[in-house]
Order: sequence, then C-alpha cells, then structure tokens
Amino acid sequence: MKRNLFVLLSLLVVASMALAACGGTPVATEAATEAATEAPAPATEAPATEPAAPYEGMKVEAPNCDYGGNVKSIEAVDEFTVKITLCTPDPAVPAKVAFSSLGIQPSEYLESTGGTGDLLEKPIGTGPYKLESWERGNQIVFTRNDDYWGEPAKSQTLVFRWSTESAQRLLELQSGTVDGMDNVGPDDFETVSGDSNLQLLQREALNVMYIGMNNKFAPFDNEIVRQAFAQAIDRQRIVDNFYPPGSEVASHFTPCSIPNGCEGEEWYAYDLDAAKALLTEAGYSESNPFPAIKLYYRDVVRGYLPDPGVVAQDIQAQLKANLNVDVEIVVMESGAFIDAANSGELDGLFLLGWGADFPDVVNFLDAHFRGPAFDSFGVGFDDINEALASGAQLGDPAARAPFYEAANNAVKLHVPMIPVAHGGNAAAYKAAVEGAHASPLSTEIFAVMGVAGQDTFVWMQNAEPISLYCADETDGESLRACEQVTEPLLSYEIGGTAVETGGLAESYESNADLTEWTFHLRQGVSFHDGSSLDANDVVLSYAVQWDAAHPLHKGNTGAFEYWTYLFGNFMNAPQ
Repeated sequence: MKRNLFVLLSLLVVASMALAACGGTPVATEAATEAATEAPAPATEAPATEPAAPYEGMKVEAPNCDYGGNVKSIEAVDEFTVKITLCTPDPAVPAKVAFSSLGIQPSEYLESTGGTGDLLEKPIGTGPYKLESWERGNQIVFTRNDDYWGEPAKSQTLVFRWSTESAQRLLELQSGTVDGMDNVGPDDFETVSGDSNLQLLQREALNVMYIGMNNKFAPFDNEIVRQAFAQAIDRQRIVDNFYPPGSEVASHFTPCSIPNGCEGEEWYAYDLDAAKALLTEAGYSESNPFPAIKLYYRDVVRGYLPDPGVVAQDIQAQLKANLNVDVEIVVMESGAFIDAANSGELDGLFLLGWGADFPDVVNFLDAHFRGPAFDSFGVGFDDINEALASGAQLGDPAARAPFYEAANNAVKLHVPMIPVAHGGNAAAYKAAVEGAHASPLSTEIFAVMGVAGQDTFVWMQNAEPISLYCADETDGESLRACEQVTEPLLSYEIGGTAVETGGLAESYESNADLTEWTFHLRQGVSFHDGSSLDANDVVLSYAVQWDAAHPLHKGNTGAFEYWTYLFGNFMNAPQ
C-alpha cells in the first residue's frame, strides 16, 4: 500500500466493580483516588498513540511561464486534493482533464517501469475492467474489476478484436462471433438498418478529414501552390462517392456543431481555372511542369476516412486530370505513419483526420495549428498563433468569436492543409445488446453493455492498439482500449459530450479568473494492483507528460502529443 496506515486506538478506562456488604458500589478510578475511602483497584494505563505522519504531497512547478506552456504547477495539496495552476485562464480545463490520455496510474508503478516496458502493454488503472492478456496480432482480453468503486461491469470478460476490412467486421457481427463493431462501411448502413438482429447507432460527425502538406518541403513551401491545390480538388465528389449518410463537405476545419468552429470565411470552392492560374503565377508551365509528388496514407479505417485507399486513388486521379500532376501513392504502417506525420517528416501530401476528444474549438484548431502542434505542417504562422492564444483564454463564446474568425481566415490564407469532409459514421451491435451506444467522441464504455445470460462481450474495431500507455498515444484504437482500464479525473457522459464528475474526482472548482483548478478525489478507490488512489498518483501521472526532463518522460515514442495539444509546450523541452 502506498501510504502508512496508522490505527488510532481509543481506550475507554472502565472502573472495576467490587461487591460491598451492603450491595454493589463502584470502586473509584485512579483519577478520583483522593475522594475514595478505600484503596482503588489498579487502573489500566492507555498505551501512547503514535501520531499520524503528515502526508508528503508532490508538487511540480515551472520556474516561470516563459517556457511557452500553460501549466504553472501541479500540486497534491493533501492526500485527496489536487490543484492545477495555469499561466493564463483556460475555461476548457474540465473537458481536458476528462480526456483518456490523462488517465491515472499508480505512482509506484510508473516509477517501477521506468516509463517504458510493462507500462506500454500492462496498464494498471482504477476502471471497471482490468487487463488480463494481450495476444499481439489477435486479441486483448479484459476481466471485470470486482473491487471497482462504481457500478460493476455487466460482463465478466471483455474481448477486443480488430480487422481493417469493414466487410469482415460486419460478417462477424452477422454470424454472432462478435457483439459489436466500429465503423460500419458506407455501403452497409442500409444492410444493418434492415436486419432485425442488428442495431445501427450513428454518431454525430464531430471529425474532419484533411489533406495535409508540409511547408518545409518544396513545392509546398510556396503558399500560392498550396492555395492552388486547395481549389483543384473536388471535395464534394469525394464525399458523394466514398462517404456514408450523415457526412458533409467541410466548410471549415472544425465541425460547425462545435461552438465558434465555423466563424470566418468558408473554405475555397472547387475552381479549376483559379487553380491553374495560381500555378502559372507560381512559375509552373509546360516548359516548367509541376514535379511529381507523393501521397501518404495508412490503411486504417476511421470515421473521418471510411475507405482510405479509394479516396487516395481518387485524389491521385483528380490531380492528374486537373493539373497534370503525377502522384505516387505510399501506404505506410499506422504507427510509423503517425510518427512521421507528427514529427513533420512527410514530404508530400498526406491523408489524416481528427475526431473530437472534447467539445471545444481548441480541440480542433489549437490541437493542429498552435505552437508545436503545427509541426505536421512545417513552420507555423504568428497570426494563427496569436488569434488562438487569445480565444483560448475566454469562457464566453461570444467574446471568443472574433478570435476564431481571425484564426479560421488565417488558416484559409496559409493553407497548411485542405479540409475535405466531416464524416458520418456508425457502430453496430447485436439487437440483444443492452446499453449499446456510439459515442460522438469514440469513447464507448463497454462496462455498461451486455447481453443477458452471456458472460463475455466481444468488440471488433478497425485496428490493433499501438500501446496501452495512452499518455503517449493518439490513435483511437489505443485510446478506446485504455478507457476501459484507466480513468481520468472527470468523465464524459455515456454516449455524449457533456463533462461529468463520474471520474476519479467527486467535485472540483476554479478561482474567478480560471487559472486555479482544484479537484477533490474520491476516497477509498483502489487500483487494480490493490494500492490506493491518492493525489500523488495524479501529480506524477501528469508530471511525466509535462516535464520533458523527467526520467519517466519516455513512453512508446516519447512524443506525448496530447499533452502539448491540451496544455502547450513541455516544461524543460530540449532546445
């Protein structure tokens, strides 16, 4: 156990009773011997009580706010209280600390693994399921946590399986070998809806698919070229041909259902004449043709990209027909692709996307275009950074609107990427599954799902997790697996986007200017290894992500991308 447990003994000194000739009369205690007429019976002395040791709370603090991040300090105020102090106001803190990359693990376990090794494949959390086994390439098995602080999981066993082919996932659902599947294929919505043995649960399109490009590499170091490409691709054609019902062409990077997401000008219309004129202005002609380029993608289905291969082929065909540009398609392994994209190593176009982690515009714009988050696209732009920094500090949507108008307009001007679609998508389940839901944030909680009389629940998703240390992962398949095991301070409502105190904090508050946030932990919560949750577990789980110089700042890649998306630069980042 992580803390010393002192038993406070309270002894009641009971006077001995003696029988007197005239009846029973009490014999005096030692405290009243002066009034006694007879010698008292020997008193029992209470042993000395050892005082409880004071709680040694961790505190991690930046020397100042010049390092570029927004966290000033994280402190265990007492055993069950954590305070986060910020450099500037942030109204989105509750939504951020509910995100799965901030799941809490025991401080001793983090230290014993050294930030790598078992930590990547054997998470220890407080959640309704605990990891039983991970058979790489085949399945992950979770078992119910019978000591869970909340409502126990409906099924004794939860199994995660995966397949990149939506047709294969649907076949297994129809045959009954799995109970639920993610991302129904665009052509299969009608099939699932018409099958009385199945249920189709559509998600709101809180995502975006985009065509990225890096301005450090020619020819995309020329803004005029990027603007030309933005108008040379028929995005409506892509959505009409390859996306399911509920999808739409992206007018802005952020879905319009996110407050302030669609402030400012709409994206460029498809205009081939304008695109050709811009390429001419950039110096390209028959005598100086545009060079051949590459188009990178990973063969992993996402709600924002339901059929990556055919979309890549269509973009290749459009650029050849419209601009006479030769495009080589390069398919990469998922983890390698993400690493290369995040570190800004892809020298051509690339297909990527984003699904909402929490319902705030900062989760889209700041997570891609502010500070180090811009690395995927090359060198950032001051006008984008300044607008986003100002908007992020305000809680009133109306007050924020002018800054997001400026940010969206600047993104359109500089064209770091081309937003293509907000993809409609759905999960499907057996009709008999109780508690089935499809989270718009892709945070399905399988503890609330089950089939009567069935001890095992089997879920099939698009791909295998990369690792289960989700502080250092960004892909949805990894995050969803972690969410069954580790828990953050707060949570999102089941199947929705509202933030609830259903996580490890039973309450929280902030100061008036939104720079100090205090969280009060649930007491009596145990980790899967039997240790007890306390504030130091929270501080260390955060600190190893925040402090680039921390000896446990390692993980799978050491990138800890989500921390910078949520809170800005690392403390002690290498120069």
